[in-house]
Formats: sequence, structure tokens, C-alpha cells
Amino acid sequence: MAASPVSVLITGANRGLGLEMVKQIVEAPRPLRKLFACCRDPYGPRAEALQTLAKKHPDIISVVRLDADDLCSIKQCAQHVGSLVGTGGLNLLINNAGILFRKTLQETSPEEMQETFNTNVIGPMSILQEFLPHLRSAAKACGTPGMSTSKAAVVNISSTLASMQRIQQTYEFIPAVSYRISKAALNMLTLCAVEELRKDEILFSLLHPGWVRTEMGGENGEIDAQESVLGMCDVMASLTEKQNGAFLDYKGNPIPW
Repeated sequence: MAASPVSVLITGANRGLGLEMVKQIVEAPRPLRKLFACCRDPYGPRAEALQTLAKKHPDIISVVRLDADDLCSIKQCAQHVGSLVGTGGLNLLINNAGILFRKTLQETSPEEMQETFNTNVIGPMSILQEFLPHLRSAAKACGTPGMSTSKAAVVNISSTLASMQRIQQTYEFIPAVSYRISKAALNMLTLCAVEELRKDEILFSLLHPGWVRTEMGGENGEIDAQESVLGMCDVMASLTEKQNGAFLDYKGNPIPW
């Protein structure tokens, strides 16, 4: 039996990993009903590549404004998505938007810590709260037991820098105190969602994309965005209820908490 088309939403989709995710997912063999490519300023100069890609797939890609720091934009995006997916719901939500300050503990300001939490933690929490009805609709519409990213799932992009067990190996290389703390908080938020929403059969997972040559990762990254996203897409496609709440890298290897 042929797989049913799925609806996917990606935040931070205008550049870096987010843009590469849009490219690879829209070109993948898995049938797509709709791909919502979300970013802070969908008509600004930093979204030109995304808009060009959307014009090549006008029936599939919908470029939508979603600012993780702005609850009103999150609510408006959720209403817009709901009006398009209907009772079929949203199958896969990828929280990719994020910011990183590389500073040490002594250099980090309260304002930078707050800004990082707003984008990396409060944003994903608010997005989950607003899109939860659409994820539940997708889970119900599937009609089969178990969990998968084709049914209803949230994948939060985390980082090995959130790993408390690995801090001695990574801190000297890049302190990034506010980023580390925010991603550790995102990990806990994800595990709370696992426990609270288990009965809804919504899958949750955390993925570390690797050290990627992007604007955030820098030019010295170990891999390019294409390799990272290719790996993450393979991992996402393989997820089941056995990996609900798992913290994995882009190759599917578990990362210690």
C-alpha cells in the first residue's frame, strides 16, 4: 500500500540547515502534501533562496512567517497551517530555528542569556503548544498504532554542547554558555513532552546535526549542510516509538545526556 502524503513544518527555513532541509525533503521520494517553510522575515533578502525554491514547487512549499520570539506570529502561523491541513493535521514539526553566542560564562550578559532562551527554549515550547492540536489530528488520522515521523512527530534540533557528560571535551573548544544551557533546557522540555503526550502517540526526538559549515557553525565545520541533513533525514525516517525521547546525532548514534 502506498504511503500517505505527509505535511511537514520547518522553522528557521530560510538559510543553513533549515534551507537544506526544505531542499532535501521536497525532493525526497516520500510523498508530501504540504511543506511549511517558516522564518522570521519570509520576504526579506535573507529569504531569497527559499522563495526561489518555493516557486519551483508552488503546490507543495508554503513560505510562512514564524518568529520564535513572537507569540503572535506563532499563533498566526498555527492558524494558517490549520486552515490548510484540516483534519489531516501536521505530521512532522522540525524546530530548527536557533541562535548562538560563543561567549564564556564571565562574558555572557543577562540580555544575551534571555535572548538565547527566548529563541531556543521558549520559542519551541510555544510552537509545540500552538501546533499540538494539528499534531493530534495527524495522529488520529493515521489510524494505526505506534509512532513515526510519518504519523505525528516533533524533532527538536539540539547539540552535543548540551551534553553534560561531554562538557570537559567540548568547553575549551567553544564555551557558548548561553547556547549550552538553552539546549540542555530544550532537551528537558522534550523529555517532559514525551511523558505528558505519550498517550497521544506523538513521537519526540532530539537531533544533533554535527559541526556544520554554516553561518552558525562557521567555516571550519567538519561537514557541510548537505551531508548533515541527508543523515538527519535518514534518522528521522527510521524513528519509531523505541526512539521516543532519544538524543541522537545525524548518524543515528546516541548522545550522552
